Order: sequence, then structure tokens, then C-alpha cells
Amino acid sequence: MPLPDGRCNPLCPYFRCLNNALTIVRKPSHGRMVRVAYCRWIGDECIGGSCQYASCAAKALLPDGTCLYAKEKESKETRLDDLEKELAKEEEEMSKVERLMRRRGYGLDDEL
Repeated sequence: MPLPDGRCNPLCPYFRCLNNALTIVRKPSHGRMVRVAYCRWIGDECIGGSCQYASCAAKALLPDGTCLYAKEKESKETRLDDLEKELAKEEEEMSKVERLMRRRGYGLDDEL
């Protein structure tokens, strides 16, 4: 899974280091053991998609270091939010029309 800001996560199962320097180590952080991607080549934590040796097995790594899956997920969420807002707006308009029709004497039950 990509990081919350959309950057490529080196702990992703599709992340590959073309220099074969990636290892996953456990480090204590705030009293808990967390997994951290470690680069043996530079001797520090992996910088992920910003590295020139970074690659993605699923071909989802974009040139700016972001993950294509994160962008697709974000666009799906915004489309669903827009759809929900549009449906709520239509329901509100229909309720206004129904109230106006009842006020004028055209009840929905009278037609049946």
C-alpha cells in the first residue's frame, strides 16, 4: 500500500530495488517494534520512490515517486463523493417539488 500522501512505500510487496540493497529490519519506535526498509548500499533507511534504483513490479511507480494506485484510489473516492452529493441534491429538489404539489392540492396518493 502507498503512503498516505501518495508516495511509494518501500514496504510494499511490489517495490523492488534494482541495486539489490533493500532489506526489511525491525526497529523500536515509541516502545513498539516497527518494520523499516533499510538500504544496505547507503547504510540508512530507504528513501523509497525517490531513489534512482527504485522500481515497481506492478509498473505503478510514477517518475515523481508517487504510486499510481494511490492516484486511482483517490480519484475513485472523489467520484463517489461527487455522486453522493449529486444524489442528495436531487432528493432535496424532489422533496421541494412534492411539498409544492401537496400545497397546490395534488397529492401523490390521489392519483392511485
